[in-house]
Amino acid sequence: MPTYPELTRKQIKLWNRNAGMYDLMSMPMEHMMGFGKARAKLFEGLTGKILELGVGTGRNIPYYPEGARVVAIDISKKMISKAEDKAKKLSNVVSFEVADVEELPFDDKSFDVVVATGVFCCVPDQVRGFKEAKRVLKEGGKIILLEHVRPAGLLGRIFDILDPIVSNIMGPHINKRTLESIKEAGLTIIEEKNIFSDWVKLVIAK
Repeated sequence: MPTYPELTRKQIKLWNRNAGMYDLMSMPMEHMMGFGKARAKLFEGLTGKILELGVGTGRNIPYYPEGARVVAIDISKKMISKAEDKAKKLSNVVSFEVADVEELPFDDKSFDVVVATGVFCCVPDQVRGFKEAKRVLKEGGKIILLEHVRPAGLLGRIFDILDPIVSNIMGPHINKRTLESIKEAGLTIIEEKNIFSDWVKLVIAK
């Protein structure tokens, strides 16, 4: 059971509702804040068995490396359906599964790489989600994230005020302290790069 069942049920309902509009709704993040250009870099040189957390509508699928074994999960069945449609048009072979980041249905040390883009802003218990990602990661493996986080200073306080409105309409929280959660889960950040200002980041952890 997830840490906050009511919040998780709310997320599932919201993402199922927004699945048909998600690509349009997320266009500003893709083109104005660097998500689109950064996606390809996430998968450069990756090999082995890859787990994508929160595949959503499948925006990352075109960048999956040839020959890699990819398992893609999402909490929303309707999001998975959209991603499956995209995967059919490409040569990459992907295994899809409806699953919760907080309760991954995989054995310990199952994956060489875990990837997530814009996912942990929506996970009710971030620390638990990162601990699960760590659990299923093989020795020497890495977690690669493209996430938006709470910015520093005055802008961070503004995000705190706006967060209830944004999260209720679109789903993501805009004031998550994701870097702190990564460390609290026992992971080590080995690379951190700003993609847009200081609140859209590429993070690699192990």
